[in-house]
Amino acid sequence: MGIGETSLTEIEEMQLKYLKSLANQYPNIAAASTEIINLQAILNLPKGTEHFLTDIHGEFEQFNHVLKNGSGAVRRKIDEEFGNTLSNRDKKSLATLIYYPKEKLEIVAQEEENIEDWYKITLHRLVQITKRVASKYTRSKVRKALPKDFAYIIEELITEKAEVSDKEGYYNEIIHTIIRIDRAPDFIVALSNLIQRLVVDHLHIVGDIYDRGPGPHLIMDTLMQYHSVDIQWGNHDIVWMGAACGHLACIATVVRIAARYGSLDTLEEGYGINLIPLATFAMETYKDVNCDAFAIKFNTDYNTKDLSLDMKIHKAIAIIQLKLEGQIIKNHPEFEMDGRLLLDKINYEKKTVMIDGKEYEMADTDFPTVDPADPYNLTTDEEQVIARIRQAFLKCEKLQKHVRFLYSNGGLYKVHNSNLLYHGCVPLDENGEFKSVNVEGKNYKGKALYDILDKYARKGYYSKNDPSGMRRAQDLIWYIWAGPNSPVFGKDKMTTFERYFIKEKEIHKEVKNSYYSLIDREDILNKILEEFRLDPSKSHIVNGHVPVELKKGETPIKCDGKLLIIDGGFSKAYQSKTGIAGYTLVANSHGMRLVAHEPFESMEEAIKHESDIFSDSTIVETALNRILVADTDIGTELRESISQLELLLQAYRNGSIVEK
Repeated sequence: MGIGETSLTEIEEMQLKYLKSLANQYPNIAAASTEIINLQAILNLPKGTEHFLTDIHGEFEQFNHVLKNGSGAVRRKIDEEFGNTLSNRDKKSLATLIYYPKEKLEIVAQEEENIEDWYKITLHRLVQITKRVASKYTRSKVRKALPKDFAYIIEELITEKAEVSDKEGYYNEIIHTIIRIDRAPDFIVALSNLIQRLVVDHLHIVGDIYDRGPGPHLIMDTLMQYHSVDIQWGNHDIVWMGAACGHLACIATVVRIAARYGSLDTLEEGYGINLIPLATFAMETYKDVNCDAFAIKFNTDYNTKDLSLDMKIHKAIAIIQLKLEGQIIKNHPEFEMDGRLLLDKINYEKKTVMIDGKEYEMADTDFPTVDPADPYNLTTDEEQVIARIRQAFLKCEKLQKHVRFLYSNGGLYKVHNSNLLYHGCVPLDENGEFKSVNVEGKNYKGKALYDILDKYARKGYYSKNDPSGMRRAQDLIWYIWAGPNSPVFGKDKMTTFERYFIKEKEIHKEVKNSYYSLIDREDILNKILEEFRLDPSKSHIVNGHVPVELKKGETPIKCDGKLLIIDGGFSKAYQSKTGIAGYTLVANSHGMRLVAHEPFESMEEAIKHESDIFSDSTIVETALNRILVADTDIGTELRESISQLELLLQAYRNGSIVEK
């Protein structure tokens, strides 16, 4: 028997083995046939709505509102369903009720004179919207989404019943009974949540959940409850992932940024991480030390009584961070970051520092823990403090749970439905060629660079049986955060030292990777798409990380929509720069729509004044024919399943497998 024949036999045996396994699920011709018909029907349904968010930066309330309104998707469904039959005011009220049903019901209960009439009208409207948003899904999928307490009633109300002659009377009687037995408020909440659930089929978070804002832990809690989500790690997520691994430089960075933005409460109250050892150390060591360079960028929630202590904490942890980073850079010459070794370039007599051959005056050289002869060495007290904080990070159950979710539902990039999603950039040289980067002694570029860094990011968290390899992998996690050739950072250096200690603004500049000056060129975008095995003629890149400065006339849409930059500044720290409060993207069966958002004041204001925050939307692409499930990645999987089921049918019919 020839080699080819042996291989063919083996393939046939493997195929038969797989079909026998499939037969356990579909034990006869009838079962297999029913599933083929079901899957074929799904292929011809409109594709579900995808919702893209990025650069949330701890702004929970704004994130939560955008999630609830589906970047205007809920309001569009209301407009489609009711057209001119409802006033704009009634549409706004209905939308707000769907976003915040419990809170809105409390207000209505106080204001409405005839609450039963209001319940009746509102329930009818909600049922109509529920029918509309459920219409693009199979009954099975809708059934899985139904709230347990009201599943049967909702299914009755949204399903056409041909056998009932007086349909209106039938539905009215159900709604009347709901009101009569005092279940209307609970039913309204259930329907509103179901509409939110069905209006968006899948959520993409294109990086940077963490840092700056006060609520990243609340965002992570929400994402963990969300029905379908993936995450592309941003540089600020990566540094938190490194901190959860126990990497000292990542931990120091996370604490420093929290101190800088007045959000140490996120660590202490949100995650229960004990910072008392650091506060005690800072109070003692920096008691009479000038900390003016370490001002706090606080928001309205910040308690200013903590200002003096927080500035001391800020300086203490910043110095620890600079020392720890210096140790990593010295241990990894392949990182090519020697230019970041600046603590040993300080002249304490002249109060200057030498950077790239030029001497700069320093605003602050009062560093009680820095030994000029060995500036990167931690003092005994610093070692003890950072070791205790490390234990708190490692033992924080909530943080570990959140970071495991980031690992299991995330990655450095994602290819999904002809879209390439990533945070940052694909590193390029000035000629537009993929930049080659040394990772653990080998050179990688393009997609291979993403893949190897993704691999090491996971190794840094999971390889507990290889302590030495795990430590090196964790150093690479830190490199992904701040390295000059990191895809998610995308700049030549992180000028943390310069921003604290040198007044000249030109030395603060961080030069972006050539990617950012080349993304207006279609040939460059085509090359990137091809590198990730996508067809440039029908694919898009969805990109986070760099705020779009609308005030300066920048546009988020490049090359007629081939590249979409959807960071417009959720973070309050960026809004004065960008002029808006973020972009989001919605892709549904009709095409793609880019949505610009106004700054979000508060949940209370949104409920009280029925204000929404999507201000403008731009149609990026309109599908000539409605996009079906058959045109998506799920469609490819379903067609493969149909092929296997058809082989199973064949096996039943020719006797290779016996029906049960």
